Amino acid sequence: MKVLIIGLGSIALKHIKALQELYPTVVIYALRRKGESSKEIKGVIEVFDLDEIAIDRFSFILISNPTAVHYQTIKELIRYNKPLFIEKPLFGKITEDSNRLVSEIEKQGILTYIACNLRFLECIVKIKELIVDKRINEVNVYCGSYLPDWRPNVDFRKVYSANKEMGGGVHIDLIHELDYIYWLFGEPFFTQSFFSNKSSLDITAYDYANYLWEYNDFSISVVLNYYRRDSKRTLEILTDEGTYLVDLLKNTISYNEKLIFQSNQLPLQTYTAQMQFFVEEILNKRIKFNTIVEANKVLELCLQE
Repeated sequence: MKVLIIGLGSIALKHIKALQELYPTVVIYALRRKGESSKEIKGVIEVFDLDEIAIDRFSFILISNPTAVHYQTIKELIRYNKPLFIEKPLFGKITEDSNRLVSEIEKQGILTYIACNLRFLECIVKIKELIVDKRINEVNVYCGSYLPDWRPNVDFRKVYSANKEMGGGVHIDLIHELDYIYWLFGEPFFTQSFFSNKSSLDITAYDYANYLWEYNDFSISVVLNYYRRDSKRTLEILTDEGTYLVDLLKNTISYNEKLIFQSNQLPLQTYTAQMQFFVEEILNKRIKFNTIVEANKVLELCLQE
């Protein structure tokens, strides 16, 4: 198997680790900009021009460069008609051009997957099974953490997350929450959202987001923030029989305050599970999963003000 990677940031390294762990004979190429300084990565061959390689021989292309250039990158790559593994979020913004690109990819039948590794967190997988046929009355989602702690020894005010002009913000950073809700419950028929940046972080990007999604029988409330010192990431589902509390940080599920599920899975292992699923199920065309059309819909819901 040969894989081409566009972008070699921290997330790309997680995907590379997963690929090499699962498929030791994989051959990985990485497209870099000329003059770009980089440290050598074991098992990764650097190229500086697509004309240097025979793209038709690659199994798929993995896009993990900055979100702001996803649109242009994808637009340039679709002529090769190769499967695309695209790191979330799909785009930094939705435009007529990006919607046309999504439609063109769908029309050409290009295989796509947008990477949202929380779909492979075992407590999320388990709760999807547990709520089948349950009468749900209410769902509450919360994800709060402290942005300055995200990248130690880096000035958090200078990174993408903190800067609105760079396309950052808690709503787009934590689109994972909206993605797994969409996966668990489907598309809402009505939505409301509210964004602000009034915390002491003093950043230009939104540091607080609040969503309300309405379904036929219940509503979902989502709260996201960048300023919570004691990190919390939970999913609460109220049914007729009782309440499920999913703790994503502990990878556990409680029902009516009694622990019913616990996993020792580490966060990094979700990347391995995701890659294995992509290669063995999606790439072999056994299933369509989080395609570019679905991810574009989630992005629309995320950005809607």
